[in-house]
Amino acid sequence: MNAVWIAAALLTAGFVGWPVTALVFRLARTIDDKADAAAAGLRRDGADDPSADVTVDSPATADSPATGDGGNTVNGDITVGAGTAAAPASGGDAPATRILRGGAIIGVLERLAVCLAILAGQPVAIAYVVAIKGLGRFAELKETPVAAERFIIGTLASMLWAAGVAAFTKVVLLG
Repeated sequence: MNAVWIAAALLTAGFVGWPVTALVFRLARTIDDKADAAAAGLRRDGADDPSADVTVDSPATADSPATGDGGNTVNGDITVGAGTAAAPASGGDAPATRILRGGAIIGVLERLAVCLAILAGQPVAIAYVVAIKGLGRFAELKETPVAAERFIIGTLASMLWAAGVAAFTKVVLLG
């Protein structure tokens, strides 16, 4: 019976953690949007809507005057405008580069590893997960503050979910 509980805990930690992490992102974005609107002294449309998961990192620049997003937008994926690159010949916006690619897959693997480490009684393995994840993303995080913020929020939410599921399983179900 213990194998069933462990398998259920791993599946719950790994795959149910994604909606939990997405909810935390949405909550963080809503709080940021409200704070930005209050600081600006005006209320933007959609500031109270948690589904408006779009972040403006900086005011409009010459690189993206039409969109007013300063080149850094978060809406599920994080994209960074080409910055000083010239606009394409067709007159469209500068090309965007996706960053933090593979985050959903990495998140599932991270939650599985954290849950398994706790269930196996090896919590020090969590430090290896954090170190590998941080080193793998270091260059992207250094260049893009929006990505760094999203990385930290996602990692903490993801690890807390996995640790909670593992602790519940270990104490209550396997106890």
